[in-house]
Amino acid sequence: MRWYLHTVLFVATALATAQQALNNEAIVKMVKAGLAEELIVSTIQSQPGSYSLGADDLIALKSAGVSEKILAAMVAKSKAGTSSPAPAAKEDPAVEAPVKEVGVYYKKGGEWVELLPEVVNWRQGGVLKNIATAGLVKGDINGFILGPNSRNSVKTPVEILVYASEGVAITEYQLLRLRPKGDKREFRTVTGGILHASGGATRDLVPFEGKKIAPRTWTVVLPNLGAGEYGFLAPGAVSSQHAGAQLGKMYTFRLLE
Repeated sequence: MRWYLHTVLFVATALATAQQALNNEAIVKMVKAGLAEELIVSTIQSQPGSYSLGADDLIALKSAGVSEKILAAMVAKSKAGTSSPAPAAKEDPAVEAPVKEVGVYYKKGGEWVELLPEVVNWRQGGVLKNIATAGLVKGDINGFILGPNSRNSVKTPVEILVYASEGVAITEYQLLRLRPKGDKREFRTVTGGILHASGGATRDLVPFEGKKIAPRTWTVVLPNLGAGEYGFLAPGAVSSQHAGAQLGKMYTFRLLE
């Protein structure tokens, strides 16, 4: 436990000092701390970065254990940051969202039908660690939803649309695989973002891509999920430290073959 806390604090401190721009050293520290490759790539994509990527730098990073996937993400981020800035895109006021209320929808018969949300029940997975770093609280937690199945049944292929609240991005939603257990569906996720080092915390997290089609509106490309229970966890669904608290909601669906 002491080693775990030391590792998390070490990485968190490094990132806090480089909050404005990640660099080669910060990436190496995350790799050596044992953070999952996918989490490091996501960090690179979502946070500012200033990387040295000459031939010698790349060799040094590779020698330090940085994978080619992480290196590619660093290169892509650097190219995006050094390219000539394009004129700020102005949203066409004539383009309106096809729905009027915040929520998650699926296409049925040419119409967008709302995925009915369900209440999320939280309980701490093991010991929830509160580490104040850059305003983040991190820890893996278990959640469950009452009932063995979602009320929303959809068939493959499924088209999803997300209409978010003002100021909320599609990247703030989590797509999670729900695991039926008796009279409820369980899942595990992580609070405080991707800095948490536990691979188990992301076991039920399903990556997805969103394409913006109108203000606050995205269509979502789902990977090949397979039949089962899934849900989009809305931003702000954060675990309370008080047992039995019910906060947040999840837009669930049962995917049929």
